[in-house]
Amino acid sequence: MTRKITVVGLGAGDMNQLTLGVYKRLTQAEVLYVRTEDHPLIEELRKEIPTIHFFDEIYEKHDQFDEVYEEIVARLFQEAEKRDVLYAVPGHPFVAERTVQLLLERQHIYQAEVEVEGGHSFLDATFNALEIDPIEGFQFVDAVQFSADEVELCHHLIICQVYDQMTASEVKLTLMEKLPDDYEVVIVTAAGSSKEEVRKVPLYELDRSVGITNLTSVYVPPVKDEAVLYQEFSMFRRVIRELRGPNGCPWDQKQTHQSLKKYLIEECYEVLEAIDEEDSDHLVEELGDVMLQVLLHAQIGEDEGLFAIDDVIRGITAKMIRRHPHVFGDAAVNDEADVMANWEEIKKQEKQTDKISLLDDIPKPLPALSKANQLQKKAAKSGFDWSDVQDIWDKVQEEMKEFSLEISEAEQDGKKIKEEFGDLLFALVNIGRFYKIEPEEALTMTNAKFYRRFKHIEQSAKRVGKDLESMTLEEMDEFWNEAKEIERG
Repeated sequence: MTRKITVVGLGAGDMNQLTLGVYKRLTQAEVLYVRTEDHPLIEELRKEIPTIHFFDEIYEKHDQFDEVYEEIVARLFQEAEKRDVLYAVPGHPFVAERTVQLLLERQHIYQAEVEVEGGHSFLDATFNALEIDPIEGFQFVDAVQFSADEVELCHHLIICQVYDQMTASEVKLTLMEKLPDDYEVVIVTAAGSSKEEVRKVPLYELDRSVGITNLTSVYVPPVKDEAVLYQEFSMFRRVIRELRGPNGCPWDQKQTHQSLKKYLIEECYEVLEAIDEEDSDHLVEELGDVMLQVLLHAQIGEDEGLFAIDDVIRGITAKMIRRHPHVFGDAAVNDEADVMANWEEIKKQEKQTDKISLLDDIPKPLPALSKANQLQKKAAKSGFDWSDVQDIWDKVQEEMKEFSLEISEAEQDGKKIKEEFGDLLFALVNIGRFYKIEPEEALTMTNAKFYRRFKHIEQSAKRVGKDLESMTLEEMDEFWNEAKEIERG
């Protein structure tokens, strides 16, 4: 015979919050199983129910809540083999009650019937205590599991199960990732009961408050200060949409994918400059400028009805998961080399097309030095590569001779000289590739170094009261060497 487990909610407070049906169920029971003894109603129930079994000792046995809930559910199904079971939980059975979800998921496995009856949710009492309407936008999260990424700052936010000081501290630190330290939050304890307490505190004092119990929740009011919302991606997206909208900026409104190309290139180079400067604040600013370009392109796509930023994010997220099977799947790797091999193989499968050449997927607009590097890398993967770096050095010497010979000709051919100079650069890129040097990055560093040293010459000349035009090369070279010495410390 199939046994039944009936689940009822004890509400958030005293007997007055119980529905008549639940009250009858409880008072007519010979045996009652309750998840925890720590509830305002228990003292009254003891007077009317002969036998009550609690599961509080299970909490002492385990370090993780999941293990606690698993054992409670297993015991309830075990008891259901002997008799019908009445199981009571705090609040409403379908609000922040994992054991009820586990019972429903596994009733067929244990060949038992699980029936859930109502109860008064602590959320009702919390809304009443806070005097808020969730229709304005509401988010409800578990203190143990939520992250800053999930927080909707424009909505009412209630964090439940803030049951001790340590949990309150973790909640505080998580919220501080998004909110000012002094942002006002509300601590609600025992909502709906005669011991209800509502206290407003600045966020930084959240874990210093006394009286935090398993009946405590934290309420975070919606953010009204737009400056706090500047960090939100949704706010950024809204700003770009408004700039491109009917009442927006004339410059932004007229931009196209083509017109924005040069700005994207410029911003990427400025990011590289900030990296080379090791200036974090500058890097933050420049990465923001690159994001601006991405959002503008996405908004143009949305305005034209072709794609939106959601499509961009969806595509890159899927690609990252697909190309990292050792993280998101069951593939095994030993080192970075295995990762790169997997990446290239997956990439090859994704891009099976009618390409004429292996080199066709190298972006055409790449700067020449970077493109030379990519061409060589792509060819090397098919086996077309030098086996010994000395052979590449020999090739550099050969190209230098050919270039030198060409410029020494009595009748110089400008096109041929340019071609031989290109061959020499290409050979040097090969050397850099062997030593894992990105040529564009290396030359950028040298350009920056030249700029610093030449600026030192200018400043030194000014200091001694001379114009660069009136200085000899030897004098300038002396300041150049001085700049080198300064850089060397």
